[in-house]
Amino acid sequence: MTDLAGSLARHLEDPGTGWSMGSFGAVAEFHQDVGEAGFALIPPGRHTARGGLRLDRLEGLIPVAYEITLKSPGRWGQGVALCLPEAEAALSRRAVLTELGPDRAALRPEDRAAILFDMGLDQPQVDFCVRTSDPALLEALRAAEGLSLFAPGNGVMGAILKAHPHRVALTRAGRVEVWQKIGGPDTGGVSPPGPHTHVLPQLLRAKRTHSANIALPPGLTPCAFFYPANPLAGFMGEEKPFDLAAHEAFQRLMSLWGAPEALRIKSALAEALASGAGPDSMAPEGRAERKALRVALRQALRTRGEDALLRAWIAAHDRPGAAEAEDSGEETPDRIGHQDA
Repeated sequence: MTDLAGSLARHLEDPGTGWSMGSFGAVAEFHQDVGEAGFALIPPGRHTARGGLRLDRLEGLIPVAYEITLKSPGRWGQGVALCLPEAEAALSRRAVLTELGPDRAALRPEDRAAILFDMGLDQPQVDFCVRTSDPALLEALRAAEGLSLFAPGNGVMGAILKAHPHRVALTRAGRVEVWQKIGGPDTGGVSPPGPHTHVLPQLLRAKRTHSANIALPPGLTPCAFFYPANPLAGFMGEEKPFDLAAHEAFQRLMSLWGAPEALRIKSALAEALASGAGPDSMAPEGRAERKALRVALRQALRTRGEDALLRAWIAAHDRPGAAEAEDSGEETPDRIGHQDA
């Protein structure tokens, strides 16, 4: 197996790689721009003027590389989940707003006297927090301590959105901090580029560690994700010319850390196309194999080029509409994360 620490160090230095920590419905993301000033951290991490992340634990982390279909025809997503066994990954699951005291472990020394509050989102593997030294916001947060953020009549979420405190996602792997504004009225209703957060109450109710579209081995919980450069799209889903080098780089990670069934499907498709076999020659079993074949076909379209044989395979196994129905409305959007709230 490739040295995980070395791979993480290389990706921390690569502005094309994005990172996140969180759960299904509460996530903090770290991205940096090419040429943006960044500062390395020890333990391994990195921050810019807008946010940062630190990996406080490498021992025992299990990398799982995956690929998923995206909503747009012909596109796919990719990433590596850094996992721990479920019991090791579990955190506090506080269900009410809770003051935790000064954030002595903050990434920057100047933030270590600010007060950290667990938002009380009751998520399996992340304590999602806000951090502030603002007297007015501290007063509002302390007045609402012990209450659910979403309790009727609790206006503290409005105070948070107005004050734009730092957001801090804590997991057993480390932390992500976001220092720029929360996406909303003050940012034109969209997430700002670079580090940002999402809190979506309608998804939080599921109490899930990650999207069902990301297949992880049973018993493992993702504590962090990193997203090497996608060969077709940027962090916000913007289209770009196909980048063969980026594609091949991620295929090397797939060969090391990908699911065996996905690797087998890729190999079988390559052999079938090389021999001229038609789409009836393969019958994927189960959702995971069908998804793996759809991804492999989209990739073949870019690396092999379109011809009559490949069109027949796509018509049989990656038809528009059938894919969305199988995903039960949860197919991953063409960007990391969703929308701010």
